[in-house]
Order: sequence, then structure tokens, then C-alpha cells
Amino acid sequence: MTYLGALQRSETALFSDATPDTEPAIGRRSLQAPGSIRFFDYRPTPADVRAEVLEGLRRPAKRLSPKLFYDQRGSQLFDAITELPEYYPTRTEIGILREYGSEMADLLGRDNVLIELGSGSSLKIQTLLAALQPSVYMPVDISKEHLLESAHALAERFPSLSIRAACADYSAPFRLPLEPDWSDLAAFFPGSSIGNFDPDDARLLLGRVADLLGTGGRLLVGVDLPKDPAILNAAYDDAQGVTAAFNLNLLTRINRELDADFDPAAFCHRAFFNTELSRVEMHLVSLVDQQVEVAGESFGFRVGETIHTENSYKYGIDTFHRLAADAGFVAEKVWTDRQGLFSVQCLRVVADAAARRPRA
Repeated sequence: MTYLGALQRSETALFSDATPDTEPAIGRRSLQAPGSIRFFDYRPTPADVRAEVLEGLRRPAKRLSPKLFYDQRGSQLFDAITELPEYYPTRTEIGILREYGSEMADLLGRDNVLIELGSGSSLKIQTLLAALQPSVYMPVDISKEHLLESAHALAERFPSLSIRAACADYSAPFRLPLEPDWSDLAAFFPGSSIGNFDPDDARLLLGRVADLLGTGGRLLVGVDLPKDPAILNAAYDDAQGVTAAFNLNLLTRINRELDADFDPAAFCHRAFFNTELSRVEMHLVSLVDQQVEVAGESFGFRVGETIHTENSYKYGIDTFHRLAADAGFVAEKVWTDRQGLFSVQCLRVVADAAARRPRA
């Protein structure tokens, strides 16, 4: 859920023709990088962020992208969420990786190039790296600070591993620093992050991953399963209020970066399971009638009006396999915990992926 060295400009086109900015040294942050780490900067520009926020707030039903959660403070709060007793996904997924890591390595292959979409739990990726022993690890994340800290920690833990860290919004077209002779690619998309995308957007994202990996390439993806709504509601609205602070921090970030005047105390966190759509929704609810200025534009809120900040879809195994098939994948293996709360699935790109995948 998260984001070193002369840097090469041998980036291979993945999703667009954008050229990244590169950052030659991270030592200015007191994180002296080993020679095995390189950093590539594809972050959205401030203008991009501004445009996206304003577009979301202009809608009749206001919404903001969950990727805006992940500034440095937001990433710290999410790390705290993953340790809460109510929040089952992280510890359950780690348990699956620990129990079945050897089987996963047999399918994905060893000594390959492993791309991780979202540099989240260090325990997850450490478990998988130990099993797969890839030659190159490429984390992709939108939070630069979190990405660099994670890459540095992994370089110390795996000193022989070549790490290429790409700070990017993987929900949009972008490029990755791939070498032309890298043919054995695998991807890891943990944490049920695929559930943060509406199904049509999830298909498009999976289709771009299929294009990247090529025929026969494999994706290891975490998928949260349907369950008792009481478990889901507690997981996204914990008793300690950490998830509420995580949600409200989005307003603090917009205030700081877009010269806005949101009063976080005038909003509250709301999370609930939408049974009809099989998704958890997170909202920020206005507690009063109010006007808010964002980047010079005024927005009115009625008492009770919400900003929709996140969805988290819960997919049955067959339902997710149909979605993946539309994107050019076939399911090879599914691992679950004993309670059936969560799954880790191995998908393989099939030869006719381009013909089967819907285009944007």
C-alpha cells in the first residue's frame, strides 16, 4: 500500500510514454542507499493531484480517490491499522504466505524478476522474497517516503538482491524501468488492493499487468473473501479509531497540499458493508452545513452529506476468476486460511489475452 546510484534511462514502455524523473541519492534523508538499490520517480504532479481532487468534489455525490490516503502520515496510520485485532486481512495473508510460500515459489519460479504493486507489509514481501529468491525486486508505490524506507530495509535484509524502486500511481498508465533482456517476470499484488477498484477498473488494471507479464507470466494476488458483515464492519471501523484517523488524514493532506480549509473536526468517519454490491464503503460525513475552500474553489456541504473515499470489494473465488479471465488470466491455484477469510491466488496470462481483454 505504499512507494537509489547513477540511474539508467533504459526504461521499457509499460503503460505510457511518460518519462520519469530520477533521484540520484537518498542520502539527504539519512538513508544511505546500497549500490543494489535504484529509485525511479513517476509520481503524479501537484497539478494532477489538484485536478483529480477538484473533479471528485464537483460531483453530485462527492468522492476522493483512496490513493490520496498515502502521504507519509497516512502510510504510518495504515501500518498501525494492519496490527489492530479487528483487522484480519494482513495477518491472515501473512499466514497464508508463510504456510504455502514454497508452493507459490514452485509456480512462480525462482531467480526471476518480481514486481510488487504497492509496497505495503514488510513481513509479506520478506516472506515471499525468502521463498522465491528473485534476482530483481521491483516495488511500485505512490508514497515515496514509505517506498524508500521499505526498499532500504529490504536491502539490509537481502544484501544480494537487486532492488529497483518505482514511485508511481499504478492505477494509471505509467512506465517501469525494465531491461530488454528480462523475460521471466512475475508480479505480486497483495493486501486485497484489487478490491479498491470498481470491477471495470480492476479488469483494466489486470489487463495492463497481463500485457506487462506476457504470455505465461504469473500474478500472485491477494483477494478478500465474502464473510459476516459484522467482521467486515469492525475491520474498517475499529474501536481505537485508527481507521477513522486514517480517513480524516486525507483532509489534512488536502489542506496542506492544495491550500484548503477543511476542518477535520467537522467530519466523521463512516464505514459499512454494502451487501448489494459486496463491498465495504468508507465515507467522511459532514457534521454541519459548511463551505470549504479547496485550491481557490468553494464547495458546499450539507449536514449528513458524505465524501466517498474508498471501496473494498469482497469477491467469491468463482466471481474473481471470471473477472480475471476477462483480463486475460486463468487461475492456476488458490490458497486460503482455514477460516476462509482471505485468499492468495496464482493467475497465469493466457495466449489469447489481448483478444479476450476489454479495451478502455
